[in-house]
Amino acid sequence: MDRRKATQRAWELVNKMTLEEKASQLRYDAPAIPRLGIPAYNWWNEALHGVARAGVATSFPQAIGMAAAFDVDLIKEIGGAIAEEGRAKYNAYVKHGDRDIYKGLTFWSPNVNIFRDPRWGRGHETYGEDPYLTSRLGVAYVKGLQGNGEVMKAAACAKHYAVHSGPEAVRHEFDAKATQKDMEETYLPAFEALVKEAKVESVMGAYNRTNGEPCCGSKTLIQDKLRGEWKFEGHFVSDCWAIRDFHENHMVTYTAKESAAMALNAGCDLNCGNTYLHILNAFQHGLVTEEAITQAAVRLFTTRYLLGLFDGSEYDAIGYDKVECQEHLALAHKISLKSIVMLKNDGILPLDKKKLKNIGVIGPNANSRAALVGNYHGTSSEYITVLEGIQRYLGEDVRVLYSEGCDLYREKTEVLAWPYDRLKEAQIVAENSDVVILCLGLDETLEGEEGDTGNSYASGDKSDLQIPLAQRKLMEAVAQTKKPVVLCMLAGSDLDMSYAAEHFDGILQLWYPGARGGKAAAEILFGEVSPSGKLPITFYESLDELPDFEDYSMEGRTYRFMKGKAQYPFGYGLTYSKVEVEEAFIQAEKEGALVTASVKNSGDMETDEVVQVYIKCTDSSYGTPNPQLCGFKRVHLRPGEEQKVSVFVPERSFTVVDDSGKRCKDGTQYELYVGCSQPDERSVELTGMSPVKVKMTKI
Repeated sequence: MDRRKATQRAWELVNKMTLEEKASQLRYDAPAIPRLGIPAYNWWNEALHGVARAGVATSFPQAIGMAAAFDVDLIKEIGGAIAEEGRAKYNAYVKHGDRDIYKGLTFWSPNVNIFRDPRWGRGHETYGEDPYLTSRLGVAYVKGLQGNGEVMKAAACAKHYAVHSGPEAVRHEFDAKATQKDMEETYLPAFEALVKEAKVESVMGAYNRTNGEPCCGSKTLIQDKLRGEWKFEGHFVSDCWAIRDFHENHMVTYTAKESAAMALNAGCDLNCGNTYLHILNAFQHGLVTEEAITQAAVRLFTTRYLLGLFDGSEYDAIGYDKVECQEHLALAHKISLKSIVMLKNDGILPLDKKKLKNIGVIGPNANSRAALVGNYHGTSSEYITVLEGIQRYLGEDVRVLYSEGCDLYREKTEVLAWPYDRLKEAQIVAENSDVVILCLGLDETLEGEEGDTGNSYASGDKSDLQIPLAQRKLMEAVAQTKKPVVLCMLAGSDLDMSYAAEHFDGILQLWYPGARGGKAAAEILFGEVSPSGKLPITFYESLDELPDFEDYSMEGRTYRFMKGKAQYPFGYGLTYSKVEVEEAFIQAEKEGALVTASVKNSGDMETDEVVQVYIKCTDSSYGTPNPQLCGFKRVHLRPGEEQKVSVFVPERSFTVVDDSGKRCKDGTQYELYVGCSQPDERSVELTGMSPVKVKMTKI
């Protein structure tokens, strides 16, 4: 069903409703209207990395981990699999009359905010710090989730619009002030791409204000930019209880009815929260018109018609057997393998089990289920921790010794014990092992959403880049044994790796690898598969070069604007082989340019690699200080194999943004870098390879 027909059907249905009935449908928990044959519908569902919060579903790596795969096609395939499970669950629930929260087909995903500061606790819900990477992966995910059938397979949502990335502690009252240049250059491109290219069905407003206006009641963001400039036709939803913040925290209105009116008049159709219970009161006081209420209801019912919820669809036959099916589990395993980033390898990896008698697996995240899944997750019927993955892989061939080593952040594991009561056990295990796998990091209780977890830190945000003190002491205790150590870091953000880089032989960034991610970790550790993930964020040496967390200026932030050297740069990640771009050619085209690169695996192991293209305009003062990502492609190469790889660079990459926020052509001279990393000094230092540099003129 096309949108025009769906909208017409929605108008016909809504026009049969009373004013009270129309207003009731603007709540996330929309009640049934039996006289019109309209069932209840709960709009709130989540699918960040699998169908969430509604029972069993396939658990994919957290979004930041999926981003590290740099694999557009796979992300789209995952979106389709998640939508299929969503349909399977919806079909089954409806048959049983269950229309509860988290059981609908309107998924409030993906999160395409820019991870501009490593302290933000929700950064692991995003696709990282780069607008181009975020746009490509976000568009792919939305297309996969919504499908290309007669009706939408599921409805995706671009969130949180806009300029939202902490601090969590003050988000309900915070005003994120961004220049027009930073808005167009960094904060808005992903949202624009999801609207224009992926036709995302909904957009969710953020809690904060942006340049003085509450995001869920912003004429500038919703009317002028989203619906006006970008021609967005779907529905707009508030973040949960964000409209209440207008009068309680932002202080831009005095009463709930004024807040409801402000949001509705700005174009917010759906209220996650209860402030739209005051819509009729606002109407009675002349603050909103019936036409505005009708328009919002029509947009919402248009979405329901587009999902085929009234007429049936091809997806109604999807059975419950698709939930956590073998095909989807295999897909989760595939992305888990591709997401793991090897940051350091002094020859210790891959491990050879034939040379091991005892292996020590140590750390609070070694056998932690919470560290597998991140936040906004579903339930798995099986969990495979790193410890369990190693045990299963080795079987009876190698003895696996284990120690928790320490609590995730508390100073002891037993209430009556001495402080750091598991350190000696960890040392004993290490001393009796040929090699140690040290599993550290965080979980959703230490980095996440304000009010959503029981974290002990700053409302989900991090105050610094240090892992908790108990884990730092564990690192030191294990290092004292002088045994070979591979650090496996399970976390969703930048943590200081300086001690590990100095004292340990290998470092793997596992992110939150999914419910069965321990299997992938073991296969990487023992060389069944070469690691091939790339960092979608910068790992900084310190926070010193960054502006204050509350400062939304991009100066000094992310790889595009930083002035110093990164600890581990955006786009960096090692493999078990050696893949290099030997030469590259660029051909200008009407809609951009085509980069053709010769890529060779001169190592002795087959591996995936990610060919990356970065661009810098050299004759415009408006370009970003450092080259920025403009294209990438994942390739698979056998030992000795050489491939010609083509990467298309869109015309937009040959534009810059001036100080007024206008995107324009201001230069003609460009430098493009083609390699397996970005062209910064630190990446060259770490990889021992430099990307190929090509100059071009493009008018």
